Order: sequence, then C-alpha cells, then structure tokens
Amino acid sequence: MKATIAVFLSTVFMSASAPATKPPTVDNPFFTAYNTPFGVPAFDKIKPEHFEPAIDEGMKQQAAEISIITSQKQAPSFVNTIEALEASGDLLRRVNTVLGNLNSANTNDELQKIAQTVAPKLSKHSDDISLNPVLFQRVKAVYDQRNRLKLTGDQQRLLEKTYKNFVRNGAALASDKQDRLRKINGELSVLTLKFGQNLLAENNAYALVIDKQEDLRGLPASIVATAADEAQKRNLAGKWVFTLQNPSIMPFLQYADNRALREKIFRAYLERGNHNDERDNKQIMAKMVALRAEKAQLLGYENHAAYVLEESMAQTPAKVSELLNQLWAATVPVTQQEAAELQALMDKEGKASPGRGEKLASWDWRYYAEKLRKEKFALDEQELRPYFPLEGVRDGIFMLTNRLYGLRFERRPDVPAYHPDAIAYEVKEANGQHIGILYMDFHPRASKRGGAWMTSYRRQEIENGKKITPVVSIVCNFSKPTSNAPALLTLDEVSTFFHEFGHALHGLLSNVHYGSQSGTSVPRDFVELPSQIMENWAVEPEMLKLFAKHYQTGAVISDALVEKIKKSSLFNQGFATSEYLAASLLDMAYHTLKPDQVPTDVLAFEKQAMDKIGLIDQIPPRYRSTYFQHVFAGGYSAGYYSYIWSAVLDADAFEVFKQKGLFDQKSAQSFRKNVLERGGTDEPMKLYRNFRGAEPDIKPLLRRRGLLKDV
Repeated sequence: MKATIAVFLSTVFMSASAPATKPPTVDNPFFTAYNTPFGVPAFDKIKPEHFEPAIDEGMKQQAAEISIITSQKQAPSFVNTIEALEASGDLLRRVNTVLGNLNSANTNDELQKIAQTVAPKLSKHSDDISLNPVLFQRVKAVYDQRNRLKLTGDQQRLLEKTYKNFVRNGAALASDKQDRLRKINGELSVLTLKFGQNLLAENNAYALVIDKQEDLRGLPASIVATAADEAQKRNLAGKWVFTLQNPSIMPFLQYADNRALREKIFRAYLERGNHNDERDNKQIMAKMVALRAEKAQLLGYENHAAYVLEESMAQTPAKVSELLNQLWAATVPVTQQEAAELQALMDKEGKASPGRGEKLASWDWRYYAEKLRKEKFALDEQELRPYFPLEGVRDGIFMLTNRLYGLRFERRPDVPAYHPDAIAYEVKEANGQHIGILYMDFHPRASKRGGAWMTSYRRQEIENGKKITPVVSIVCNFSKPTSNAPALLTLDEVSTFFHEFGHALHGLLSNVHYGSQSGTSVPRDFVELPSQIMENWAVEPEMLKLFAKHYQTGAVISDALVEKIKKSSLFNQGFATSEYLAASLLDMAYHTLKPDQVPTDVLAFEKQAMDKIGLIDQIPPRYRSTYFQHVFAGGYSAGYYSYIWSAVLDADAFEVFKQKGLFDQKSAQSFRKNVLERGGTDEPMKLYRNFRGAEPDIKPLLRRRGLLKDV
C-alpha cells in the first residue's frame, strides 16, 4: 500500500478478569522498564514466550485499575473517571503494540499462533470494559455535565470521544444484544488475523522460476540481477526467480517481452487467497462482511459504512459516494483513451511481428504503457533509477525536513531493533532537543507483509507532567541492492518513501497531552494528509536537484530528465485513478450491505460491482476481494476512499508552498503547529482551516491528475 498506511491502534477501552498464566518474573522484559536507550522496546531480550504471560498480566492489571474507577465513592469527575480510564492499561498497550508490529514486520509461525490465541481474549477484554455498566454510567455522568466543567479543548474532545466510544461499542444496548456483540467482536478478531496470515503465506508460496535466458528478454539488467540473487538464495543457482512482491512482479509486467509469462505471474497475483485450500480467503472475508453488517445494525446503523463514517470527515456513505462518483465520471473517458492508445500500439506491433497482435489484457497494460511512455516522452523509468539510490533519497528527505522544520537525524546503532534491516535514528530539533526515535525498514522478506506503512511502538503523551517522546517506524518493501549495485528505487518507490515519512512526521511531531489523541490518532480520511502532501516535494524540480544524484558519478539529475518527469506526470493517470477508485467502490459496495444482502459468492459480487461502474476488462481493481488487506486486515473497512479524500486536501494544501516557496518555513511551521502537532485534539476540518484559511477545493487535484483540464 501507499499506504497504505498500516498504523497499529492500541486498545484504550479494555478490562477483564483473566488471571495471569504465571506470575510476573524478572526474566520477562515487559514487566520492568526497558533498560534501553530512550526506553525503546528491548528487542534484544523479548522472546515469543514473553508475550502471552505479559498480555495476561496486562489484562489483570488493567482490570484492577478499572475496578478502582468503578468502586470509588467519590462522584464521577473528569479526573477520577475520564483521565483515569485514559491512563489505564499501560502494560497491556506496550505488549500489544510490540506483538502487533512484529506480526506485521517480522513474524513467524510462533508469533502468528500467539496472535491467534490471544485475539479472542483481547476481544473479550475490550468488551468487558466497553460494556461495563457501572463504568459507562460514570462516564455518562461526566459527559452530561460537560458544559459546566470548564474543560480545555483537548479535555472536551477526550470526554466526547470517550462517551461516544462507549455508545458505539454497545454500552447502551440491552444485555442480550451485548452478548451477541461480544460474540461478533470475538469472531472478527480471529478472522482479521487469519485473512492477513493467509495473504502473507500466499505471497511467500509463489515463485516464477525462469531457466531460459530468452525468457528474460526486455528486462533491464538490474531486474535480472535481482532475480538471479533471489534464485541464489533459494539454492537455484543459474536460474532467475520472480515473486509476487511489488519490486519483483511490477518490473516484470512492465518490461518482460514474454507475454505468456506476464500472464502467468499476473494471474497468480490476481488469484491470491482464491485457491479453495487452507489459505483461501473467500469465506473468511464473506463472514467478516456479514458480521460487520450485523454489528452495525445491532448498534442502530443502516450498514457498516454508516457506522464507520460517522466518525470521519466524510460523515456519511452518501458523501463518499458523491466524491467517488464525481471522480469516476472524470476518469472514465481518460481511461478509455489510454486503453485505445495502448491497443493501437499493440496492433502496430502485431503487424510488425505476425502472430503477436492480440486484444489488450490486464497483463499487457503496464508493458505497453512503458513502451508508450518511451515513445511519447523518451522516458524510460530505468534511466531514472541510478539517480535514486536509497541512501540518497533518504538524505534528500532528511534535507527537506531540515529545511521545513529544522529537524536533524542521527543514526543510533546502540538502539536495539526488531530486525537487522531496521535502522534506528534519533530525531532532534534544530537546537538539539530530543524529539523521538525513528526506525526505517526498507526491503522485502518472508517475515514481512507486503506494502508500506508507518506504525508506532510508543505514542507521544504527557505523563505526570513529563513529555513521553514517540518511537515510530516506517516499514517498506523497496527494491533490494544487488551483488553489483546498491538499492536503486523506482520513481514510484521514491514517492512511497516520501509518503511514509510524512506519516512518521505526524507521529514524531505530535505535541498533545493525551496519548489517545497523539499523532496519527485522527479519522482515516484525514490521516493521509501529512503523508500525501510530502509526495508533492518528491517530484518538484527544485527538490530533485537537491537529492537526485547518480549513484556512480554523483552527477545531479539533468534538466532534460527533470523535464521528462514533469511532462510525463499526467501519463497513465486514467489507469492509476481507475484501479484505485475501483477498489474504493468495491470496499463501499461490500460495506453498504445489510446482513441479509451479503453474498455467498464474493467473486460474483465483485464482478457485478465492477460491471455496474463500467470498469474495463483490462483494469482489475487495485485490490481484489481475496487480497484486499487494507479492508479485511488493515483497519480501512469502509475507509479505502480516504486516500483520494486526503488527496483533495493535500493538493489544495500544497498550493500554499507553490505560491510562497517550496521550502517556506513560515508555511511549514503553520502546517506543523496546526496539523502535525495537534493529532486528534480537534475536528479535522477545523485544523485544516486553521492552516489553509479555507476549506479545500477539489480543482487542484483534478488538475494534477489531468482529469479536468479546463479548470
């Protein structure tokens, strides 16, 4: 994902009476303060067997904390109820955060089994507090007197969110409905884990092994070298291996002349989780859709999307549909024109090479788009890669954030990491003041799920008057170094790096009092603003000249190449926007269903939904149902639209820097103070208006994508 962001959300509302499996012992690093630089998790000491006892003990401790809140004789107040609840569960939060993050970035069979074992216990634990009637009455008593309490803005926000969360989690339901809600939550917790674990196994299970040199025709030397290295690791010396990881499959689809092999690997990509075996995801996600719909109706909402979107900027499914349909209508003619151009090129090649003329298929699109890019703009993406060595792009991002915010980054090899690939940096203000720790983990491996995401190991907050600094991580799956070259990124990977770093800044620069309002703890359709605005700098000519340098010669990227990047920026935007919008509309199609409308045949439903919007055969949705991780394992259900919603915000917000200067510090400080530092302390639109001075306009986005050229 550009994603998709995947952020691990620690549970705030938890309570249970589950006993610890064994009493705390000094050999479990979770039971004492981490004796590490900056208090990061003691990755060098944490072992799989430490998790379950620590989780059980964490639940036991929080149950005791909740009991203190509910049994006290003092009248409910903001301090003794709302703040006390906010502060509860510290041990459990710390353990869950590490387990969740490792399960995504460095998992193994043992960790996956632990996650499945504790998931229903944690679900019950969460429900025990959400459905605690005495606790809810205390929260409600404080909420009912909110207008008389003279609370600060962030306190008022915390009170409102706390009360709403109780109601949205079933506190006001009758007991029989609460019992059913508990069962639904327990099932969903296990199904969510299973979906993601199946997809990881599917990604790791497939390999396209090539043993004939002629089957590599068209592929750049760097891609061939990477495939040879992969084969070597698998004890297949003399062969070449391509996988379903993006840095492997996407260049193959772009450049491989062998159409049959392009079809073979792309069909494998499209059929992940759809083999009617132990890793099949069809029944899992269908059950999840049904349970989500039932839960929403149980809580008084028409459907799951209505439930989710109530707490978003969009607020309703109708508003999301309005935006998506407006963009879809603008995208369709552009996509149709692109398809016609690619078909014409394919036909032309077919005449030149008898027998090659065929109807354009989904495994042909990237191949012919790359040819057309070269023809139209004389731009081969491979000629850009030498200017984007990973370390150079990293240093460029450091330089940018220094110019905008005065930040400094110091590598810290003394800070323990969860994997040798994860590199730790201390982040400092211009004056040397410590801000936080940032891990960066760049390359694919079998223990890491696909995509790219930012997450947190410790949230920023104020505790006993002291600022607790954040520990943040960005996890990616970029092209690997080869035996004769460093990691050279594609332009898309460069954009992804900037994107995830924007999320990291949101977490690192947080400056709030309450942890539940920290950093990225904002609605899904606002969380992508800090990440997506960063992407704008990646391709600005002035910025490119600062960091895009040839890895061998040190030569700065030429004006000619920068001009080609600029001229080609609108190229293939119909395709890119269509596949994204199709996935967003598929997400909404599933999550606007009522319980009795959930399909038994999800693939037939998917086809019907795509036929309804008129998606052309050559473009599948970016994520099909059985591998739609954002929606079924990543917290983006009824929320995948948020990337395009945030794109409206980021395109409009970046206009400030285009008008006042790419590195204008006054504008950057305004963005920092009004957006990055504020987290979830206020309504997102209010935060945006404080920075921009007005609500966002959709026109900059349409112009940027070439979808409405007359505005």
